[in-house]
Amino acid sequence: MNPEIIKITELRKYFKVGTQVVKALQGVDLVVRKNEYVAIMGASGSGKSTLMNIIGCLDTPTSGTYFLNGQDVSGMNDNQLAEVRNKEIGFIFQTFNLLPRSTALDNVILPMVYAGKNKKEREQRGIEVLRQVALSDRMEHRPNELSGGQRQRVAVARALVNKPSIILADEPTGNLDSKTSIEIMALFNDIHKNGNTVIVVTHEEDIALHAHRIIRLRDGLIESDILNNNILVPDLTTIVNE
Repeated sequence: MNPEIIKITELRKYFKVGTQVVKALQGVDLVVRKNEYVAIMGASGSGKSTLMNIIGCLDTPTSGTYFLNGQDVSGMNDNQLAEVRNKEIGFIFQTFNLLPRSTALDNVILPMVYAGKNKKEREQRGIEVLRQVALSDRMEHRPNELSGGQRQRVAVARALVNKPSIILADEPTGNLDSKTSIEIMALFNDIHKNGNTVIVVTHEEDIALHAHRIIRLRDGLIESDILNNNILVPDLTTIVNE
């Protein structure tokens, strides 16, 4: 059995809004193992975004524990969390979050700059991951010179560049048309086959069905956690440069 990457126990997160206390998470237990492909689903207010922020070390719980790769991150300060994020987590966002004046290659290697890697190592690795996402001929293009699908592939390459423990994707196809969404999910399938642990947060059933395990949240609790017996396996050969 693969080792645990994520181990969450009795996780709670409360927010104070005026005089009200919002209980976003109410005692979540969760284990994710290396090389799992997991989809986290839930309606607005279910707690999925709060759980994603804690898994991504963007926030800390009110109580409970969160071990990431054997390290207790639940009580870390902001600087410690930033270091863990850079090393352990590759983020992919719905809005791409690319620097508009930087080339695809410069966007991809930015996490390596923060990690203190030298220029030669950054460029070699950046070129490697851009080839992996079929953008070897777009390295010097800026985001406004790329299609939506190409921009998201740049974001995927950036998430991979530091060889993180987890690829964490937040609604990764939310701004894409259906054809491009299939292409991006084919890329995720390939990333998973290469040994990466992938967690996709989505409200779309057809996107969740690409994952091997589907977790549904409701009212701050895990409502169901099932293996997906109807996995959608897209054809990676459909990915072409637009």
